Amino acid sequence: MRTDGDGPEHDTASWCGHVIVCGRGDLGRRIVEQLHHRGEPVVVLDAAPPPGRGPRPPAPAGVPLIGLGADLSGGLEAAGLAGARAVVCVEPGDAGELHNLHVALHVREHRPDVRIVTALGNAAIGRAVADDPGPGTVLDVADLVTPALVEVCLQSPAHALDVGGHRFVAVATAAPSPATADPATGSPAPATLRELYGDLAPLAVTDHHGVTLLCPGRDHRVAPGEAVTVLGSDAEIAAAGVATVVPPGAGSLGPVARHPTVRRPTTRRGGGHDPDAAHGRAGAARRAVAAVVALGRESDKGLRWALAALVGLLALSTAVISLGYRYDDGRPMAVVDALYFTVESVATVGFGDFSFADQAVWLRLWAVFLMLAGIVTTAIPIAFFTDMLISRRLAATAGQRAASTAAGHVVIVGLGAVGVSVMEALTARGRDVVVVEADPRNRHLPRARAVGVPVVLGDATTPSVLRDARVPRAAAVAVLTSDDMANIETGLAVRDLLAPRWAEVPVVLRLGDRELARTVSARFGFGSVRSLAELAAPWFVGAALGLDVLGTFPVHGQAFLLGRLRVEAHSGLDGLAMRDLSARTRVVGLRRADGDTSLEHPPRRDTRFAAGDEAFLVGPDEELLEVLARSRAEAPAAAGRRGE
Repeated sequence: MRTDGDGPEHDTASWCGHVIVCGRGDLGRRIVEQLHHRGEPVVVLDAAPPPGRGPRPPAPAGVPLIGLGADLSGGLEAAGLAGARAVVCVEPGDAGELHNLHVALHVREHRPDVRIVTALGNAAIGRAVADDPGPGTVLDVADLVTPALVEVCLQSPAHALDVGGHRFVAVATAAPSPATADPATGSPAPATLRELYGDLAPLAVTDHHGVTLLCPGRDHRVAPGEAVTVLGSDAEIAAAGVATVVPPGAGSLGPVARHPTVRRPTTRRGGGHDPDAAHGRAGAARRAVAAVVALGRESDKGLRWALAALVGLLALSTAVISLGYRYDDGRPMAVVDALYFTVESVATVGFGDFSFADQAVWLRLWAVFLMLAGIVTTAIPIAFFTDMLISRRLAATAGQRAASTAAGHVVIVGLGAVGVSVMEALTARGRDVVVVEADPRNRHLPRARAVGVPVVLGDATTPSVLRDARVPRAAAVAVLTSDDMANIETGLAVRDLLAPRWAEVPVVLRLGDRELARTVSARFGFGSVRSLAELAAPWFVGAALGLDVLGTFPVHGQAFLLGRLRVEAHSGLDGLAMRDLSARTRVVGLRRADGDTSLEHPPRRDTRFAAGDEAFLVGPDEELLEVLARSRAEAPAAAGRRGE
């Protein structure tokens, strides 16, 4: 048994009822933190980091860390697979998905009864794994986080939820002025949420000082103009006369950094050189080598084969001529002269300084072959090279031309799995989109072109590229590359270009670490910095515990979940009254176990849960996961760890 060395050793091989988390990326760390915070026994199984990357941060204190290495069976055995209740596979990146698939298949083969939660972005592989009859879930992180990112881009004040086949809407609004006034001041008097919104479920209130109260009671008083988010059916929302407004945290922070800052000249991170920079250029030799390497990566396979054939012909002919050519005095031709004569023949220049006229017949026949082969082996590379340059030029300018008239569009920076998912969601809603992508060989480019989205090729940290994407005229910008530093730098460049429009244009930044996201938001004035790990982790935690998470959405900057649970007999919820539930959790609807399929909405405070009931709840992620866990009956075999 192996641990990270930061805490006491655990005999994890003999544990029972725990969760094994494979992967210590941002998402894996957040899943482990949430499970550990809730008191769930968890073991981290960590693969070796990719080459070139530094050591990963340690697991939380008290959480065993098993180094996997190349021994998958041994690592899972040491992590206690024999007694585990669930295995979560969340290694990041393309190589990580292959590892997730490998672990999932291995676990299913050796423990067909264990619950497996796997992160897979490939739809075909995901469907194949999901078709397995064993318990578990396949989740695509890009699909999970896309709704929250799209809502920021659209500044959507409403979020639609499917609750047992019924449509409910969470709506952000501003508290109206009541009909009565305060006798002492003559100003509008605060009113209770019950007086203003009736049976609508209040999810959050933000006062004029920026203080947010989550899931307040209906008797909570609010002043006119305070931000309120309520939940109800379409009919209830219309009956209450709720007027939607942009919720807090949906766009930029307003007055922060209204004026553009001066950017010092610098070389760009992530490929490409900033043409606005006056200093910091790499040397000519390094730039030439980089250009050759980039050209080789972008070249067609046929061009490489044609160049190899040309080089092979030159080498062979040089050897043949140096061995067979004879001067009048019988001396053989030197190798350098033979190479020169070969190139002269292939290029058909014929300077007249060498000739095959007085050579042997076989050498003259070779000369005929050499000239004909030379025409072919030079024409084909030239054709491929010309095609590549033209295609490269057309690809580089096509997106720029298509975006030249864009206005009121959404700019997406980075066409990875998340970027392409957000792009398709926005186009499905009828919004104009322009994509900025640095890699001309990005595998998602055909998907963008299939839906008619212009793609501007270039480094998004370069202001000229952002201008080509018409960022100053955009309605929203989403920076979604997988490089946190590049995202921050691009966000600052976008802030500079937007200048006076910075307060009104939502700019969403994707960052991996949630603490970094909070720090960047506070220090740099970005109101919509989203940690993908923060958005996606509740889905994986809920699935690992056997709970049904139906959706996530932001409420006043806090992640809320919509969850469905079935109350088990003798669980913590069996017989519990609604009023005794967590104060920060809302029961949207209840479907009784008596066979009646109708949805009880809204359930009253004195309503009690019964075994077999199906409840739909909304609340902050950690609160809701705590409530969902109480719906399970305690099983002695799963209540602790064996051997401790």
